[in-house]
Parts: sequence; structure tokens; C-alpha cells
Amino acid sequence: MKTLTTAAVLRSPEAGFALEQIQLADLGPTEVLVRIAGVGFCHTDMMARSAMSWLLPGILGHEGSGIVQEVGAGVDSVKPGDAVVLSFASCGACGQCERGRPSYCAQFFELNLTGRAPDGGTSASDRQGHELLNRWFGQSSFAEHSIVDQRNVVAVAADLPLHLLAPLGCGIQTGAGTVLRALKLQPGQSIVVFGAGAVGLAAVMAAKMAGAKDIVAVDLHKSRLTIAKELGATRTIVGTDADLVAKITDGGIGLDFAFDTTGVTSVMEQAIAAVGPGGEIALVAASEAALSFHPTLLTGKRLSYVMVGDADPQEFIPYLIGQWVAGEFPFDRLITTYAFEDISKAEADSHSGSVIKPVLVLGQG
Repeated sequence: MKTLTTAAVLRSPEAGFALEQIQLADLGPTEVLVRIAGVGFCHTDMMARSAMSWLLPGILGHEGSGIVQEVGAGVDSVKPGDAVVLSFASCGACGQCERGRPSYCAQFFELNLTGRAPDGGTSASDRQGHELLNRWFGQSSFAEHSIVDQRNVVAVAADLPLHLLAPLGCGIQTGAGTVLRALKLQPGQSIVVFGAGAVGLAAVMAAKMAGAKDIVAVDLHKSRLTIAKELGATRTIVGTDADLVAKITDGGIGLDFAFDTTGVTSVMEQAIAAVGPGGEIALVAASEAALSFHPTLLTGKRLSYVMVGDADPQEFIPYLIGQWVAGEFPFDRLITTYAFEDISKAEADSHSGSVIKPVLVLGQG
């Protein structure tokens, strides 16, 4: 059954978001229609205004949560009425998916970054019948309703505040997953986190959960560093401080891990310098910046670009929710809520850094 709904449509890189009535097509066999309760605004959504303008005109948003309204004939993982968190899309059939590493799916680009379904089509149109791209990260959840594949949805308990769970699908999962799943930080180890936004602060909380002895947070904003300290950082350093790397290493040979969330070339170089022999550096930012260095700078070190925390959402999102319920992972402290119609303000506040994680609320979560 076709669905009439409202979405925040972005038509060009220079335009503002406009709430428009759209039509969603009938569901395919493995698709799920979700009524969105909340959706996080992520810096990655802004890429459509620059390097990824091919997504327009379209519907962005990739940190959704909501209630299942309808399912395709082949869906067996959820049913109408289920509460769900939406995450990224994956094929489920390639070697990486079979190994439980869907963030490195062989079809990750096609399923998540084109805005289109696997067959190259879309399932949304505007009032004039023109197509709108609506599969950004497999979900395009800046809308009252979203069509996703059943592999995108993670069932959660119905009594939880759904709108608060929305950012677990990407940013929070990326930060915590990088520490716990990609780097596999162990008790007594050390880490420096560059950038105290939602991703970086999720990493700080995860490092505390894992028992790190030294958690260093670096940011340009002292207010962010104050929050980082409250959430588990053992030391905080302003990013413009002279001899930054020396302050991070604090007279030692280097930390065990460095995690950069900024995507700024000079900061990524500092991350490499801050770890010692045997250390690991993880990069995650969606950035156009590049790195150029002599390979000997990586002597005894490992450098990787981590996708969505190297996490399997079906396992990791319930784990994070359990830690949150237990009081060990207070990610909700990062959230500022906005009405759906205030999406442009949410974007502006996200861009300015005046809030950490904007979440649009579309219904009672």
C-alpha cells in the first residue's frame, strides 16, 4: 500500500530543508515501513551540501528510530507494532557480512551512499511525481515514515524512550564501537580522543566502560572538555595548546590508541604521533582532507579507517542500550531535542557546535 507522508526534502546544496508531502511506494518483499519517532542530525548528513550533492533532490537522515507500521511478505525479523532503531544497510551475503562485519559489506557504498535502492531506483516521489532519493544509509529518516530493509532494523524494548535511542544507529555506535570492537581497548590501556563531539564523547564513555587507565580528550571548546571530564576523561587538553603531542604523551613514549573524529589533516598527523610502538590509530570522519607522510612514521604502529565502529548493529545496539539502562553509558546527556519543523535550526546548531547531538522528535518516543 502506498503511503502519503511528510519529509524534510533538500533540493540543492544551497537550499534549506523544506517540509513537503511525499508518496512512498509499495513495500518490496524484505522491506519495512517505519513511523519515525526520532532522528539524529549527524555531520555526515551535511555531505549532501558538498562532496555528495548527487543525493539531491532527496531525503537525508540516517539515525532514525520508530514503530514498524507494515512489513513486506518476506520479512520475518519484525512485525507491525515493534519498536526499532534504524542503522546502516548491508547485503547479508558477502564475506564480511557473513563474518559479522557488515560495516565492511561489499555493497556498502551502493546500499548506503547513493540514496538509491539496490536496483538503482527510489521509492519516494514528490507531489509532482518526480523521484526523490530516499535510501540514504538505507533509510532517509528525515521523514514521518521511512522504508528500510529488514537488515536495517534493530528491535528494541517497547517501553524505552524511542527518540533518545535514534543516535545509536550511527554516531554513538561509531564512537563506542571503534573503541570496543575495532581497537578492542583493554583494562589498563590508554587512549587519546581528538574531537569531543557525539562520536568522540561516545568513545570516551566506552573507554571508561572498558577500564582504560588514561583517557585524554582533545577539543577546541572548553565546554566540550568539561563534559568529557564528567563522562570519563582522565585528562583534557585544548587543541590549540603548544606542544600538544608532548602534553598528550606526558613524558612517555606514546599512548596505546589514538582516535580522530575531526578529519582535519593536522589533527590526524598528531594522532599518529601520539601513539607509541605497537599503538593503533583509528580515523572515522567523513572528510575530504587527505594525509601525506613518510611510511616510517608508522613504524610499529597500525592505522585504519573504521566504518560505523566496526560494529554489527544487531548485536551492538542492544549491548549499548543495556549499558545505558545500567547507568554505565549515559549517551542521553549528549542529546538536545528539536521539533521536526525546526530541522534547519538543528542543522545550524550542529554546524556551529552549540549542541552536541541534535535529535528531531516526530512523535511521542
